[in-house]
Amino acid sequence: MKTIAVEELSGRVVVTLDREAQRNAIDAEMIAELHQVCGIVEADPRLLILTGKGEHFAGGADINQLRVRTRDDALRGINRNLFDRIAALPLPTIAAIKGYALGGGAELSYACDIRIGSSTAVFGNPEPGLGIMAAAGASYRLPELVGVSVAKQVLLGGRTLDAETALRTGLVMEVVDDPLASAHALADRIARQAPLALKLTKKILDAPGSHPWADDIAQAVLFETEDKQRRMTAFLEKL
Repeated sequence: MKTIAVEELSGRVVVTLDREAQRNAIDAEMIAELHQVCGIVEADPRLLILTGKGEHFAGGADINQLRVRTRDDALRGINRNLFDRIAALPLPTIAAIKGYALGGGAELSYACDIRIGSSTAVFGNPEPGLGIMAAAGASYRLPELVGVSVAKQVLLGGRTLDAETALRTGLVMEVVDDPLASAHALADRIARQAPLALKLTKKILDAPGSHPWADDIAQAVLFETEDKQRRMTAFLEKL
């Protein structure tokens, strides 16, 4: 890996975007390497933590590459396909964010299930100022995360969300001095839960619309697992 650092730990994979001199701007090589990580996590489901090296998460997509992309490149959904794949990973994903999460970097963070920020975190999508739109998931993820009104302020009005605003609007779970340490602590808590329950809960949460029968079917599957019996027996024995 040339643009990211990958650390495989027990129960989780930690990915650090590693183009510090470019504020971890997301280029084609990074996209390809993140696809490789997705393949690893899909084959052996684990929690995923994403962070950026240095003072920033990701300052956007690589403008030099964006400038030469064509209509056909846009129709291929290069960044969007990756971010959709990250959003669909079987177990929870956590973004630990310091500094800029702008443009494609913001959209990468939106694709994660949970975001934790530092006081320096700034989210924004300045793409219209460059003659393009935020087309890698912001149009359908950001309204779900912060509401349509705030999403329009960001995507149409050029508003950036600082850490305090991101916390108030629910974009981040918490604002802390060390987001990566908090992400690991959160991952520790998540890892103590039943993996299949997590997978099914995430799948149900991400499914569009109302789906009571899907909830019932997923619960029926979980009711028949040995893990459920073991966990509930252990809980009752502690009483």
